[in-house]
Order: sequence, then structure tokens, then C-alpha cells
Amino acid sequence: MNTLDIVTTVLAIFAAFIAILIIRDTIKNRGQLGPSSAIKTGIIGFIGNFSDALGIGSFAVITALLKLTKQAKDIDIPGTLNAGTAIPAAVETIIYMHIIKVDIITLVTMIAAGCIGAWIGAGIVTRFSERKIQIAMGTALLITAFFMFAGKVHWLPSGGHAIGLTGANLAIALAGSFVIGSLSAIGIGFFAPCMALVYFLGLSPHATFPIMMGASSFVVLSTSTKFIKSKRYNIKAALNIGIWGILGVLIAAFIVKELPTNTLQWLVIAIILYTSAIMLKSAHKNRKHN
Repeated sequence: MNTLDIVTTVLAIFAAFIAILIIRDTIKNRGQLGPSSAIKTGIIGFIGNFSDALGIGSFAVITALLKLTKQAKDIDIPGTLNAGTAIPAAVETIIYMHIIKVDIITLVTMIAAGCIGAWIGAGIVTRFSERKIQIAMGTALLITAFFMFAGKVHWLPSGGHAIGLTGANLAIALAGSFVIGSLSAIGIGFFAPCMALVYFLGLSPHATFPIMMGASSFVVLSTSTKFIKSKRYNIKAALNIGIWGILGVLIAAFIVKELPTNTLQWLVIAIILYTSAIMLKSAHKNRKHN
């Protein structure tokens, strides 16, 4: 068994563990799952993870849709987001790791750094009040929108030809992965900032995909355990996002494969900014109320 097979096996086991935790919570609390709509959260999961498999990202999309459709309380959105996307992200990563060639040392070490950051970040966020969650997520959405906009107007580097990093560049990548992982707990997706980071360091755009997806997958699996343990997530929404998200990933990866996403990305940026404004407005109202 080579290193890539070991990574994907560990990923599959980790994903199965998270699935068991969510299913256990669903059975245990089946009479108290709340008013979330299975149809609405299923559609949200499909759209978010479908766009993720095409390289747009899922965190900001799902956060915005959960907020706009009122399918989860603001305080539960970070946990719902991480727990719901954990299984689809694992499926997506296993697919792309075997399609695109990348240096295994760069892949594994960036995943490890991101996971350590995520574990620390989730431990902090699970202790946040609702107002702190609203401020953090409102700010996170603004940062995500900036990265997406910067990519669209070519403010960010376009990448090089390397399939791996070494020396100082690898050290910078690991430090960046740690920071990005720690911020994922509040809804800053791994894709956009990670893409900017590794492009700047000269990594090939194609090689970026398994690194982004691999690190993102292990990161959300790591944060999910914290949120599930602390009961800071919407069980019903997370379950439906996960189930329909897997379908979205499979359709995007094997059937659609590529779409002209330019207009869609601008629409996503607009939705993210609108949702950020709503989040920050809710935080302001919370402050006045308290």
C-alpha cells in the first residue's frame, strides 16, 4: 500500500466515524430534530457541494443559503456547515486525489497543518456566544468574498508549474495551512485562501485541487468532531446536507465535470456580501437587545 492509499484509507475511516456520530445523534434525538426542512437543506447541500467539486467552494454558499432560508440558528451554522460537508468533502477528495498527480509530502504535510489549526479553532468557536458567531461569520464571509473577487480581477497570482513544494516555500505553505484551517471553524472556506497561497508559491493550478480538497476535507472532519461533541450544530440540516451533498459531488465530478462558472461566481460573491451584511446586522441587533 503506497502513501496515497494510506491517506485515502484514513480519510474514509475518519468520514465513516463522523457519519456514525451524526446518525447516532439523529436516532437519539429523532423526536427533537427541530423545524428545518429536509427538502430545503437537501437542496442547499446539493448546490453547495456541487459547486465545491467544480472549484467554487461550498462554505460560503451553504452559509448564505442556510441564513437566507432560516434553516439553522446563527449560533449553529458553523457546526452545521462543518458537520454537513464532512462526508461529501471526503468523497470529493478521494476522487480528485486519484485523478490529479501531486507531491505526496506537500499534500500530507499541508493536510496535517490544516487539521491542527482546525482542531484549535473549533475548540475556540464552540465557546462563542451567538453574537460573536454572527460577527465572526459576517467577517469571514467578507474575507471569502474578497478572495473570490481578487481571483476574478486577477489580483492573485495564477500559479506556476510545480506539483510540490520544498524548503522555505513548503514551510510558508504549512504555516498558511495552519492559519486557514483555524479559520475554517467560523466559515472561511479552505479553497480561496489556500489557492491564493499555493499559487503565490508557484504550485500548478491542477496540483492545487487535491491539496485544497484534501486539506479541506480533513479540516472539516476535524472540526466536525468538536461541534458534534458540543451539540453546537443542527442535526437534521447537517444530515440532509451530507446525503444530498454526496450526490452533488458525484454529478459534478463524473457527469458535469466542467461548467462556464464566470457568471455563477459573480452571483455567489453578491450573495456572500448580502449574507455578510445580514449577519453583521443581526449582531448589531443582538448588542442592542443585550
